[in-house]
Parts: sequence; C-alpha cells; structure tokens
Amino acid sequence: MISYFRLLTVAALSLGGMAAVPADPKPTTEQLIARLTASIENLKTLRCNVRAQERIAGSYQQARTSMKMTFKPYKVYLRNQKGIEVLYVTGQNDGDAWVYPNSFPYVTVSLDPLGALMRKTQHHSVLDAGYGTIAELLRGSGQRLDRSFEKSFRYAGDTTVQGRPAHILRADYPQFRYVAYKTTKAETVTSIADRFGCGEYRILERNDLSPGATVPAGRTLQVPNAYGRRVIIAVDQKMTLPLVIQVNDDKGLFEKFEFSDIVANQPIPAQEFTKDFKGYKL
Repeated sequence: MISYFRLLTVAALSLGGMAAVPADPKPTTEQLIARLTASIENLKTLRCNVRAQERIAGSYQQARTSMKMTFKPYKVYLRNQKGIEVLYVTGQNDGDAWVYPNSFPYVTVSLDPLGALMRKTQHHSVLDAGYGTIAELLRGSGQRLDRSFEKSFRYAGDTTVQGRPAHILRADYPQFRYVAYKTTKAETVTSIADRFGCGEYRILERNDLSPGATVPAGRTLQVPNAYGRRVIIAVDQKMTLPLVIQVNDDKGLFEKFEFSDIVANQPIPAQEFTKDFKGYKL
C-alpha cells in the first residue's frame, strides 16, 4: 500500500499526476484556508479516530485513539489502543481529567491535563484534541509578529486519502531554525510558544523544561522560529476538515496525524461525557 506521506508528497511536488474532482473547482489558497479555518471553528461536536506518530526524545511514538468531543463548553473522551481512557469536562473535577490507566492498580486517577504525567509521551494536551491547534497554526497567534510562516501556505493540488478526494495545503519554510530568546520577565512556556507560533513541546525538550513551567527573567532559551520546516495538510473536499496533518522540522518528521471515521456536528448525548457511561471503565 502506498503510504499517505508518499501520496501527499507526490501530490505536492507533481500536481499534474493527480486527477482533480470535476465537481469541485480548484480553490485558491485563500479560499481553502478560509474554508478550513471556518469548518474547524464552527465545529459543535466531533467524533473520529486518530492515528498519531510523534517524535519523542529522538524516537517515534505511535498511538491509535478513538475520540469524541463537544465544544462550548469543551468536553472530550479518549480511548487509545492500550485501553487507556481519558475524560475531561470543563468545570468539573477541579479542572483535572479523569484517567483510567488500564494497568495496575486499575484505579481511575485525576490528573492535570497540562501536567507532566499527561504530557510525557505526546506533543499536545487533551485540551487540544482533534483539530485544536490547526486553525491557530494557519492564522498565527496575536503575539506573533513575523507572519512569514503563515504566508508560506499554498494550495498544492489534489489527491485521494482513505478513498476521499482531498485538497493539499502545503507550507515550505526553509528558514526554520532555533533562535535564542532571552526572557525580560517571568514567562510561561505557553506564552513563549504563542509568541513564536512553534508549539510548546520542542521548547520543553530543547531546554529541559517541564510542562507548565514558568521561565524566570534573564534566562536564554533555544526556541523554534516557526511550527515546522514543512507542513502538509490533506483537507477533505466535502467536509473541509483535515484527513492528514504532517509536520517536518530540521530533524525530519516531527509529527503526523491521520483522521478517519470523521463525524462532525452530529449530536452526542450528554451521558457520553460522564464517568458512569455504559462501557467506560473510568
């Protein structure tokens, strides 16, 4: 089977080799970004399966997760291939997530969704499940002054992913690098990541910091100047939601997420976001 990465790369580099869908006119870059951003921001509910590949401490971690969520207020339930379950409901459990580890002593625990234990083997927190970071990645944060990365996105042709026609949105940013940043006041890693639009994980890893850390004034950090050297997003033509997101940096593949069985904006009963819902082990 041809990998999604190869399909995306071929589509992005050799546009003539991929057949477009006649019923769906080719969008401009601006149209595609606007539609994608609006589709994500207008989500009320989402069910999907996600296959994740993330580089953690130099090696790749694989995960397959079934997730469902509602927005406003935010509620999310996750279950991965190891049987680990996570439930987070805004305003409940003192802000912690319920986590069933599916290992000894087989007891549900409450954990900070932004803490070290829940962020140990993943780039993103449960608060960013689904498409949590994509719209901001395209739009850029309000703190980010240099918009050259956001402006590098281009519509790059069409392909087929999971049997579904998809548009390719691609950013090439060869000037990606780590830069020195010296704090002038105490700052959280979150605020620094927002300033550079780079995500928190690589700041934590490169500077030996823990999730949730506050960096004192006067410390110099090595910080990425953008989210990646290359970003490829396969956007489902009908739903205008991502099917594949792949990010490469100076070391190669940084992360890749493949979404399947996507059901958007269909009601999800409130009981499915409670600990005692039938079938949960929480």
